[in-house]
Amino acid sequence: MFKSQGKNLLKTLNARSVAKCSVESGSCCFHYLIQDGIVYLTLSERSYPKRLAFLYLHEIADGFVEELSNDYGPDKWPEKISMAARPYQFIKFDKFIQKKVKEFVDPSSRSNATKLNSDLADIQSIMKKNIQEVLNRGEKLDHVSNMSSNLVAESKKFKWGAKQLSFQALLNQYGPVAAIVVFLLFVLYWKLF
Repeated sequence: MFKSQGKNLLKTLNARSVAKCSVESGSCCFHYLIQDGIVYLTLSERSYPKRLAFLYLHEIADGFVEELSNDYGPDKWPEKISMAARPYQFIKFDKFIQKKVKEFVDPSSRSNATKLNSDLADIQSIMKKNIQEVLNRGEKLDHVSNMSSNLVAESKKFKWGAKQLSFQALLNQYGPVAAIVVFLLFVLYWKLF
């Protein structure tokens, strides 16, 4: 039953599928990881920790790529994967898989708890780094906001100064002419009246 469900699940996966997902099926759960165009699939009890299942899949994926790189070279192993003709062409990797199954079979074992704690510590450090970056951006935004407020205040001062300079330039340009006109009008008024 689970074998056919696993095959059906593999048939539904494509290049646009989510890279890491869990699919519940009755009392069990399929977990898959797509990495470098390769699907890694495992079946566990529903109660098995998902994080530990994905740690298992990541270790399987890393080990598989490492072994293929050692056998075929770091650049040629993807070609060997795409040209695989037999269903069990990479059966020698089964020893590594069995070793990892033994390591991960008991979710409450000390080594698995250590792996989970290490993974959680990595996640925690990444989250701290992300939060610190957000806070730094917030500080930078506050600084930019303060600078823009200062620029607005300074621009108002410059606007007032520009108006004063413009008025003074008008006075310098038309003031003498206006003074002469006023003087002539005063003289004319004085002589006529």
